[in-house]
Amino acid sequence: MSQDILTAISDAVGTEVFGIWFLIGAALVFFMQAGFAMVEAGFTRAKNAGNIIMKNLMDFCIGTCVFILIGFGLLLGEDALGGFIGIPTLGIFTNYANFDWSNFVFNLVFCATTATIVSGAMAERTKFLSYCIYSAVISAVVYPIEAHWIWGGGWLAALGFHDFAGSCAIHMVGGLSAFIGAAIEGARIGKFTRDEKGKVTKVHAFPGHNIVIGALGCFILWFGWYGFNGAAASTGAQLASIFMATTIAPAVATVVCMIFTWVKYGKPDVSMCLNASLAGLVAITAPCDVVDATGSIIIGVVAGLLVVFGVWFCDNVVHVDDPVGAVAVHCCNGIWGTIAVGLFATTNAPECTINGLFYGGGFHQLGLQLLGVITVLAWTAVTMTIVFKVIDKTVGLRVSEEEEIVGLDIKEHGLASAYAGFSLMDITEGSMSVNENTELGVDDYDRATEAQKEASVKVAGPVDPDAGMHKVVIIAKLSRYEKLKNALNSLGVTGMTVTQVMGCGIQKGAGEKYSGVEMDVTVLPKVKVEVIVGNIPVEKVIETAKKTLYTGHVGDGKIFVYNVQKVVKVRTGEEDLEALKDVE
Repeated sequence: MSQDILTAISDAVGTEVFGIWFLIGAALVFFMQAGFAMVEAGFTRAKNAGNIIMKNLMDFCIGTCVFILIGFGLLLGEDALGGFIGIPTLGIFTNYANFDWSNFVFNLVFCATTATIVSGAMAERTKFLSYCIYSAVISAVVYPIEAHWIWGGGWLAALGFHDFAGSCAIHMVGGLSAFIGAAIEGARIGKFTRDEKGKVTKVHAFPGHNIVIGALGCFILWFGWYGFNGAAASTGAQLASIFMATTIAPAVATVVCMIFTWVKYGKPDVSMCLNASLAGLVAITAPCDVVDATGSIIIGVVAGLLVVFGVWFCDNVVHVDDPVGAVAVHCCNGIWGTIAVGLFATTNAPECTINGLFYGGGFHQLGLQLLGVITVLAWTAVTMTIVFKVIDKTVGLRVSEEEEIVGLDIKEHGLASAYAGFSLMDITEGSMSVNENTELGVDDYDRATEAQKEASVKVAGPVDPDAGMHKVVIIAKLSRYEKLKNALNSLGVTGMTVTQVMGCGIQKGAGEKYSGVEMDVTVLPKVKVEVIVGNIPVEKVIETAKKTLYTGHVGDGKIFVYNVQKVVKVRTGEEDLEALKDVE
């Protein structure tokens, strides 16, 4: 057998093998949807877990529908307008026999990743309908057009801009979109405390309800990232080098983050280290095929520090509430990874033909990378600001205050709990203070008629005056907790015990359905607030609570008053009214 025939067979086998690996890589990227869902669910509160799973399911399904109709053509269609856009095509319907099936599936799963990044930063307060709309727009127009510039033969690709797997095209775009959306719709209730001038005086942490699920999501994403970065490799050596870089950068980033948080906060931060792994993966995505081990290490070091800075910047400088750290992970490190190509690219890497600044290539490639970052940032900022503003002015971006406090699972999907059978405690904040999202909550009372006010607020019988001290127990809607807390605080009550409870009255709760079947009894989330009063007239506490809780509907709550015989302060031994002084 001649050498030419052997070479032809080898080439054919190699082409077939890498064609199959291309699709396996696409499957790995699809599985990353599960990783994103687990990270987002684990890093947020239990009352929204079902909503988050639904969003991560639907962004892929909705994305598929719009990608078939328009997105694929805009990304990989024939060039138009000087490489700005691809021409939409319905070849999947009109010429299926010759359609590029592999490229369709491969680019579809990447497109879905861009949309799902946005979900995390806007979690826990975004309308599901609004999420479906902006997810569809991202998959149909925003992502395909800028990806065409980079991967579809567009103008950036023609200049020599390099983004092998999407630090810029996917992660930076998704991260910036997340930042814009989160900024426009505002922070979750209780996230920031502001003074009377509106200045933020304190940032409150909302720990994720299940760090184990979040960690599982991180490992799933890391596993899937080998397909994310490696699927487009064309030789075995290039694939191996990509795998090496995809391992080194996130590992180094995580170690650096662990050391930094250990030194800065006194203990290694678990959630921050999980995000650091993802930050390292994002940063290495663009340069994974053009860097060596040294470049991968440096990229990882910067990513591990940059993710901490990004979270701090969102919380303390711009006051944008990002529940999962998506902006720090994807936007900040997407920018860094794209620029890193111009710094650390080296022809020592298999199939690489460019050198970066630190490998003797000068500023040429770095300039191209900066041009790509600036233009894609501008495109994303303009288009997504328009998208979010239009949605906000029409259907609205944000759910109501009550829906947010009770949880999106029950309000948006009729799902009583994603964890049926478990008692969930989910109070947003325990400190007695006022923030920008709360008020004393007497609007409903003010709108009531005088007869309703008289019937609701009047204390018909005197409270036993001889006891001197009273325990007031208030059972109310969870959505009224913040208002009740601040109303009591303004009255002079500065200490309380708060418990979330579940229950229903004779009305049997709301008749919600599960899998299309109505449940017999739905116990609803309530809050039980207990205060001990001595110097404050108990009638005033009752009146204030009734005004705050009044809506005129079933389920406004009940107030119980008990005589307190003795109070003892453990620390000092003080008794009765003296023992109460530091909690009133």
